Amino acid sequence: MQVSIETTSGLERRLTVNLPAEIVDHEVDKRLQQAAQNVRLNGFRKGKVPMKVVRQRFGAGVRQEVIGDVLGRTFYDAVQKEDVKPAGQPSIEIVKSEPGENLEYIATFEVYPEVELMDLAAVSVERPVAEVTDKDVDNMIDVLRKQQQSWKDTKRKAQKGDRVTIDFVGRKDGEEFEGGKAEGQQLVLGSGQMVPGFEDGILGMKPGEESDIDVTFPEDYQAEELRGAAVTFNIKVTASEKPELPALDEELFKSYGVEEGGEEKFREEVRNNMQRELKNAALNKIKTQVMDQLFEKHTVDLPAALIAGEVRTLRGQMVQQFGGQISAEDAEKMLPDTMFEDQAKRRVVLGLVVGEIVKQNKLSVDADRVKAKVEELASTYQQPEEVVEYYYNNRELLSGVESVVLEDQVVDFVLDTAEVKEVKSSYDDVIKPQQQG
Repeated sequence: MQVSIETTSGLERRLTVNLPAEIVDHEVDKRLQQAAQNVRLNGFRKGKVPMKVVRQRFGAGVRQEVIGDVLGRTFYDAVQKEDVKPAGQPSIEIVKSEPGENLEYIATFEVYPEVELMDLAAVSVERPVAEVTDKDVDNMIDVLRKQQQSWKDTKRKAQKGDRVTIDFVGRKDGEEFEGGKAEGQQLVLGSGQMVPGFEDGILGMKPGEESDIDVTFPEDYQAEELRGAAVTFNIKVTASEKPELPALDEELFKSYGVEEGGEEKFREEVRNNMQRELKNAALNKIKTQVMDQLFEKHTVDLPAALIAGEVRTLRGQMVQQFGGQISAEDAEKMLPDTMFEDQAKRRVVLGLVVGEIVKQNKLSVDADRVKAKVEELASTYQQPEEVVEYYYNNRELLSGVESVVLEDQVVDFVLDTAEVKEVKSSYDDVIKPQQQG
């Protein structure tokens, strides 16, 4: 096998491979002889078809099949020989392939770029330090109770948090406008569901009362004809309900999985869950800071094939969020590449940088950390032992956990060198979602 390689531009390589004719011809003859033993053709007994006839009928197809196999096998032998690492599948052009002549083909592909790592000591991270207080637990229990709240009719003046049932008609310059009318609509006051000023105007109204409320639509309102418009809503409150929180009793505790132990056990479970959330949120905030800086401070040539692969992955994930009921062709029309390119580039850069850190520092997946991560994931299920077993019997799932753990190990490695400043925080501050840099 003769191999030559040249750089065409940037990361693109052009590999020319020349193979002796007998490599293909010998394999074609072998397969045709095997086929001749079983082939059935009119006028011939099984296994008695002359080789010349077999070659005439099946030679071209078998040769094409053999060439495909040879291309796949020899391409990877050739890139190993030239010590290059393709990023994605090659584009193959067959130059010569006729029987009796050498097989020659050209493979064009991109290679992985070289990554020059930054000085990791230049990474600067703020580590949030917080604890779950009794007040935090009380607030969380209030949230859990509100999730189970009921509604009770009331005749008093409507207050923030009440649920009212209303009929309304909106008019602009004295004329009704599209979408400005409804009957029997329920609205929780203070939810921010309606245009600013609408809900405030209902506060203090009782069931059966009617009032006109003047509001101005925001300049960025979705309906262009209403942007910045001053309108009047005639509103009638037909019913009003106040929220009633469930008692802290066995029924509430059981609804959240606490079968025994009463309020003390319930508070303990709530605190444990909050501490787990707090720990994970703090780690995620640290990890985001590290990844943001690794992304921002590395300039890497990106193979188009890797970006395209990430775009397909991201599009597929979004399709699954839609229920997976979209064809690949429709998905590409509805969700064009441009929607995902920035995120795809970030993922490719971080994948290359993280991979280089792993390679240069000979990091490997910590089996104990994988086990701990799987057990943590399983702990939220009723039968955690079965979930752990399921993960370890599913190579794809376990591989996903291993990737996360290895990435966490890289973050820890960076933090060992980076400047880390502890910042005193509250539970709410740490839990609050952080925008990606």
